[in-house]
Amino acid sequence: MTRRDVLQAGLVAVIWGINFVAIHASLEHYPPLLLASLRFLVLAIPTILFVPRPRVRWRWLVGYGVGFGILQFAFLYLGMAAGMPAGLSSLVLQASAPFTVLLAAVFLRERPALPVLIGVAVALSGLAVIAGYRGLAVSVVPVVLVLAGALGWAIGNICSRQAKPDSPFRFMMWMTVVPPVPLLALSLVVEGPEQITSALADAPGAWAANVGLAYTVVLATIVGSGIWTSLLARNSASSVAPFSMLVPVAGLGSAWLILNERPSGWELLGGVLIVVGVLGPYVSSRVNRIRARKSFTRLRRPAEKEVWARGELSGIRHSLER
Repeated sequence: MTRRDVLQAGLVAVIWGINFVAIHASLEHYPPLLLASLRFLVLAIPTILFVPRPRVRWRWLVGYGVGFGILQFAFLYLGMAAGMPAGLSSLVLQASAPFTVLLAAVFLRERPALPVLIGVAVALSGLAVIAGYRGLAVSVVPVVLVLAGALGWAIGNICSRQAKPDSPFRFMMWMTVVPPVPLLALSLVVEGPEQITSALADAPGAWAANVGLAYTVVLATIVGSGIWTSLLARNSASSVAPFSMLVPVAGLGSAWLILNERPSGWELLGGVLIVVGVLGPYVSSRVNRIRARKSFTRLRRPAEKEVWARGELSGIRHSLER
């Protein structure tokens, strides 16, 4: 990954981390499955009307919509509505990174480099530190739901990688066409028409929930998912996915500042390990490239001097022969 790609991946992590606070605000008013449906519905309508469809196979577009859109956010929202704290949700969802590396190795035959594997292991140790400290405060069901959402994100990553869209932005926008109807149908079955009608009728006065929804739609979906999709289009899934482990650092920090979910010393230690695990492989590859460039330069200079000397001697001989 280039330096620009690394910076963009870090920006997406910050946007998505803060998004968990926005989701928390929206769930204070909207039922989870209805909220997930609305998240994509407000984007799907203008997409169908104004955005040209990307030149990709339908199966990858639908697969991305099912994995990244339906599975990830249905399970994530259900888990948070069941009591998963915003900060801890941002942490557990990052299981998508090792899930993606595993799925890429099995289905795409991608073999991650040793520094990537070491980085994932270090980052997972950070996740384990935070989860070990806070896990006892959360019941099993919300954790399992958010982990299922993480698997959905990983499936979406693989489909996005395979799609190789001509326009990552149009691909991301057309992905939003897939989730609204299935999620609304699930909402009708699980949450019921009465709860849906009540939430929509009182929506104009729920300004905090609507601001959170707007943040989720504009920044988390259009900006964040758009950049993420473009990164997957020009880099291997196993190199991009670990950057999602930076999300809980931003998630825990924003939950601390806004929701007063104060991280402990153990959680801060886990965050440091996550940052080291994500950035370590990139720093290692940069250092190796710099060393290789310097070694090549050192080897080339004597060779150039030798070539120059041979040229000079050849010129002298040519002059003497004359």
